[in-house]
Amino acid sequence: MHSDVVASRSADPKDSKDSRESRSGGPQLDAVSLAIIEQLQEDGRRPYAAIGKAVGLSEAAVRQRVQKLLDQGVMQIVAVTDPLTVGFRRQAMVGVNVEGDVESVADALAAMSECEYVVMTAGSFDLMVEIVCEDDDHLLEVINKRIRAVPAVRSTESFVYLKLKKQTYMWGTR
Repeated sequence: MHSDVVASRSADPKDSKDSRESRSGGPQLDAVSLAIIEQLQEDGRRPYAAIGKAVGLSEAAVRQRVQKLLDQGVMQIVAVTDPLTVGFRRQAMVGVNVEGDVESVADALAAMSECEYVVMTAGSFDLMVEIVCEDDDHLLEVINKRIRAVPAVRSTESFVYLKLKKQTYMWGTR
């Protein structure tokens, strides 16, 4: 039963005892799947055999579970770069106020390669958008000629990053 990772209901009682539904109402993750995710968050290149040893499964069972977690969109395995070391010297968070449909503006911004993070918010801004650019001229072009040109964008406020103190994806599976 361990290869049946993410299911609405687990047929294995010991899996369902330690399982929980995600806050979004998505698939349930049992304790073993959560442990696999945590292993991969520590090291995304950790071998399946080593993960299996840590969580009590065979390499093949871990491989099946990881593939199912990937297929269901529960997680991604990606390389995270430091923008400064790959030529992107300017980052900013941009608050965006929208007149009308927020989702259509969010979709338009999400399609821009410089927009790394787009979230709809409640509060002073309708959207918060993280932008990664080569330099100040590039940032100005993105904000002034592209973001502000999106229909329904009423205003923007930019928060230019001076120094990044912490960026991590290690929040685990709380």
